[in-house]
Amino acid sequence: MVAERRLFNGIHFPPMTDEQFLAFCQLNPNARIERDSDLNVKIMPPTNSETGNYNAELIVELGIWNRQYKLGKIFDSSTGFKLPGGAIYAPDLAWISQNRWDALPASDRQGFAPIAPDFVLELRSPDQHFGDLKNKMEDYIAAGCRLAWLIDPQARKTWVYAENGDIQTIPFEEVLSGGTVLSGFALRLADVF
Repeated sequence: MVAERRLFNGIHFPPMTDEQFLAFCQLNPNARIERDSDLNVKIMPPTNSETGNYNAELIVELGIWNRQYKLGKIFDSSTGFKLPGGAIYAPDLAWISQNRWDALPASDRQGFAPIAPDFVLELRSPDQHFGDLKNKMEDYIAAGCRLAWLIDPQARKTWVYAENGDIQTIPFEEVLSGGTVLSGFALRLADVF
């Protein structure tokens, strides 16, 4: 399934093993780099200031909940996870239950942890294509993610992906629920955006 070359903005990258991809990312520590399920390497610009502020606010909200309930670990947008299909994504926000995190060998926690987070959040920036983000959300769910939120500030809607394949669209004025994945977590995005 590995093609001879992967293309990004006119630059050809040879196929990379997981170790080579990790080394490439370490050689470019200021770049946001991901690899999709087709093994295409994607280099993304930093987020704009407004998006960065929104993302920080969302991390605070989940962090407060996580401190209160102590059910798992949260991760920021600089954390990469290796999904079973070969994609290595760094969601804007991720959460993994404590028992699943504890089950990972310490060596797997040092690189791109080979685990699909239980919860991921992607915050759409004005320059991001909705279709690309939708594909990422589908990859997360296919890899075993139990709950995924795709937040689009321009549309003022959130697409909620459930592990059973259901997708709901929730306007910012309504409350998002963490359901059984993030038990007790609720957020009304109109209060953040």
